[in-house]
Amino acid sequence: MKIKVSTDLKVGRLVRNFVFIDLFLFGGWGFLAPVFPVFIIDKIEGATLTTVGIAAAIYLIIKSLLQLPVANYIDRNQGYHDDFFILVSGLLLASFSAFAFILVSNVWQLYLVEALHGIAFSLYIPAWSGIFSRHLDKNRVSFDWSLDSSTVGISAGITGFLGSVMAEQVGFYSVFVAASVFSMLSVLILVISPDVVFPRSTVAEPAVKDHRNPL
Repeated sequence: MKIKVSTDLKVGRLVRNFVFIDLFLFGGWGFLAPVFPVFIIDKIEGATLTTVGIAAAIYLIIKSLLQLPVANYIDRNQGYHDDFFILVSGLLLASFSAFAFILVSNVWQLYLVEALHGIAFSLYIPAWSGIFSRHLDKNRVSFDWSLDSSTVGISAGITGFLGSVMAEQVGFYSVFVAASVFSMLSVLILVISPDVVFPRSTVAEPAVKDHRNPL
């Protein structure tokens, strides 16, 4: 019995660009992952472990609820202009919300920024997934999704480690700046990609999947 393992890593241009967008966005937010609960407890007056849980719940619930109507809107409106502007809006809001953590000094401000964080990703995920899924490489659907998942995992793992070092050596605020800058780099990649607004489809039928659970 022979098992053939392909080493072909070539993907379509839009798929490649969108993988890089994910790399920078989730890599940026990966800086926060290991240090965010410590930041809340140490730097926000009156914060407890319950505060950490409430903050996480606000982000996840808002993101999960809002992304459904956003996805329905995208599906009802054919074309790529709406997808593009929703995607840009989500990335810009993600960059702003990461930086806004620097300004947080009390619990209600933390909850507000976490709500903005949830709104940002509720815009980003449906728009990104919709465009990405329409341009999957023919006969390589699983590989394209897995390439993105692996890229996100590796980048978030590396920046998670770097974030903990930065927070220890430089301070928490450097982590938030890094997350904001990385998110803005995702916007730059998106804007300079000529295939986003009027891309050429490479598959006859899109395969839409929920490709990951974001940070």
